[in-house]
Amino acid sequence: MRKINVLFSDFIKGLWQENPIFRLLIGMCPTLAVTSQVKNGLAMGLATTFTLLASSTIISIFRNFIPKEVRIPSYIVIIATFVTIVSLFLKANFPEISKELGPYVPLIIVNCLILGRQEAFASKNPTHRAIADALGMGIGFTLSLIALSSVREVLGMGTLLGHQVIFGNFRPWIIMLTPPGAFLTLGLLLGLVNIINKAVKNRKKKKQ
Repeated sequence: MRKINVLFSDFIKGLWQENPIFRLLIGMCPTLAVTSQVKNGLAMGLATTFTLLASSTIISIFRNFIPKEVRIPSYIVIIATFVTIVSLFLKANFPEISKELGPYVPLIIVNCLILGRQEAFASKNPTHRAIADALGMGIGFTLSLIALSSVREVLGMGTLLGHQVIFGNFRPWIIMLTPPGAFLTLGLLLGLVNIINKAVKNRKKKKQ
């Protein structure tokens, strides 16, 4: 029972308490660059999750065999291997999305979310915990990208996943598809998350 609780705790923290984007503020490069449409945000989130899960598993398995002096280069080689797999998969099966994501798929290699979880967690914990942590962080990252890209696509294009959702005399806010729009949306969502966290803390204090 204790093991299940530990695994659940490792998993759930990435969804909210230590959400990579809205709480830890890491992995900002793809967050701001590829979230003009939901399909791009989803693709980047899934690609990052796969890379994080696969690399965390391998590094956790071999954590006692990787010399400390070369651990970072070793992590990067392992991460780069799975990023290459993701990149080739997207090019072969989803060429349009691969083209739209451009250089941001290869840049997953240096995403501080992935490298940070290897250094802070996967290299110090057993495999089952590393998998739970990677899944939680990856899903949390993906959901954040979807939330951000949903707001930007709806307001910037009037569509969601390519389907028209706003009709009438609505004029798309073109700024939402630009870098300033990405910063604006991120700021608003960060504010909303902080308000929710504050409300939850206040409720807990009242119960005590």
